Amino acid sequence: MLSPRLGELASEFSMVERALGDPAVLADAQEYTRLTRRHRELEPLITLYREHERLSAEQEDTQELLADPDFREMAQADLSRIQSRLAELEADLEVMLLPTDPFESHDVLLEIRAGAGGAEAALFAADLLRMYTRYAEASGLRLSVLDASESDIGGLSKVVAEVTGDFAYRAFKWESGVHRVQRVPATESQGRIHTSTVTVAVLPQVEQAEVALDLSEVRIDVFRSQGAGGQSVNTTDSAVRATYRAGTPDEIMVVCQDGRSQIKNREKALMILASRLAEREREKQQASERAARSSQIGTGDRSEKVRTYNYPQNRVTDHRLEGDAKNSALEGVLDGDLQDIVGGLARAQREKQLLDMADADAERVDTRASA
Repeated sequence: MLSPRLGELASEFSMVERALGDPAVLADAQEYTRLTRRHRELEPLITLYREHERLSAEQEDTQELLADPDFREMAQADLSRIQSRLAELEADLEVMLLPTDPFESHDVLLEIRAGAGGAEAALFAADLLRMYTRYAEASGLRLSVLDASESDIGGLSKVVAEVTGDFAYRAFKWESGVHRVQRVPATESQGRIHTSTVTVAVLPQVEQAEVALDLSEVRIDVFRSQGAGGQSVNTTDSAVRATYRAGTPDEIMVVCQDGRSQIKNREKALMILASRLAEREREKQQASERAARSSQIGTGDRSEKVRTYNYPQNRVTDHRLEGDAKNSALEGVLDGDLQDIVGGLARAQREKQLLDMADADAERVDTRASA
């Protein structure tokens, strides 16, 4: 039996579709963006729900044909096919109704920072940037570098990039955490394996209007773009540095030198600043929730080692997965083939949610029985 929630969501989807045709909505960029995002979120679920409704009606018509000897055999075959597909749809819809991250359809701010390992960590940060660029392309997304700091030997000590496209955050959210590499550095004369780390942060992009950002607390500086991400724009003072609450413990500094336009770089810097403030608030809330229930949210903790890239063994191990699923071929992953890892992590999350729901339902039954 389908959840009544599906009917409510179908009604909401119809309302969103009508609203998107309203000239007043088309004239309001912020409302149009919000409704378009909601339409993208609901469309896959509503497509399956409508197929379920169509097949349910077809099932009733086919059952009536069973009474006719001339059509009974054909109707029985059709009924078997319909019932099998309905069962698949119901299972898929049950999963799609599970709670999802409210930012799944948002664009992404991707921050890559070299950690332990010095120059080798910076080289691996550059490798990860190439990997994510290829992964974005394979996923129908676009990755653009907004700011980067190059190391002396061609690595990257820090990168800030933007990933845009449908459900960019859903595709990248699992990458947040510490990525460890084990390999022989090019500068190692003794052939010893070194271990280095790179930290990756994935922030859902939010608009300035979505965050209580007081512009009186933001200092804007302009300067000449240079280095990675800004090589072609160093003829004008187009780069922008936005500093929130400069000189205080709350200070956040953002640099954007992606384009020639100072105005566009200023808008982008403020957007990144708003996204970081929103992420800071989410981290505070998560910390409070963890303290309250005395447990850790593993996949959301950036200090946790999420993946190891072992070059001598040509293997990538994702430490959040189990069994054979946790290991992948190194070459494929570095070439941007992350779909199996991301799919495994998503399935593991859904399975846990289903188990949690089953436990909660059983607890409610026990409570009613003992009342």
